[in-house]
This record gives sequence, structure tokens and C-alpha cells, in this order.
Amino acid sequence: MYIYSFEKLNVWQNSRKLSFEIYQITKTFPEEERFGLISQMRRAAVSISSNIAEGCSRISKKEQKHFYTISYSSAIELLNQIILSLDLMVINNEQYVEIRSSIEQITNQLNALNKTIS
Repeated sequence: MYIYSFEKLNVWQNSRKLSFEIYQITKTFPEEERFGLISQMRRAAVSISSNIAEGCSRISKKEQKHFYTISYSSAIELLNQIILSLDLMVINNEQYVEIRSSIEQITNQLNALNKTIS
């Protein structure tokens, strides 16, 4: 089986794990958040890895950077939603710290990736 270039990137692998974690955590959210916070958090998490994959398929450096920037923005959006989830007490502090650490690692990796294509 052929392995695509994005699958080899640690940042993509980490963002994929983060998506899984977000799906697992949001399963415990109140039902009334099904079309609100749950949906938005899942979409933001999936957007991180999806835009990394799409950026890898682009030939021009400008387009690659564009998709990596969208991925970074999705990570920051997810961070905001995690903070709100803590405020609403639908996640605990341990979950918050774990997810925030993952987001920090991913955003640092995205910054490094952007610098390599300058």
C-alpha cells in the first residue's frame, strides 16, 4: 500500500490522534450540545489534519502555506472551544491540560513546517 507524504508527517499523525481524543471526550458532553459545541469541536479537530493533508498535495509553496495556516487557525479555534468546555464544566482540568498540550505541540509543529517551505 502506498503511503502519501502527509501520512509521514508527525504533525499530521498528532492531529489525527487529537481528532480521536476530541471525538472520545465529546461523547460525554450533554445532549443539548450535539449541534453546538460538539459539532464545532469535532469539525475544528478534523480540519487540522485535513488541511495538512490538502496542503501536502499542493505544488506551490504559497498554496501549501495557505493550508497550513488554515490548519493552525483550526487548532486555535479548538483551543478556544476547549477553554469554553472547561468553563462550562463539561471537561475536567486533566482533560483540558492534555488537549491544550496537544494543541500546543501541533501549532509548534505547524510553525516549523511553514518555516521549512519558505
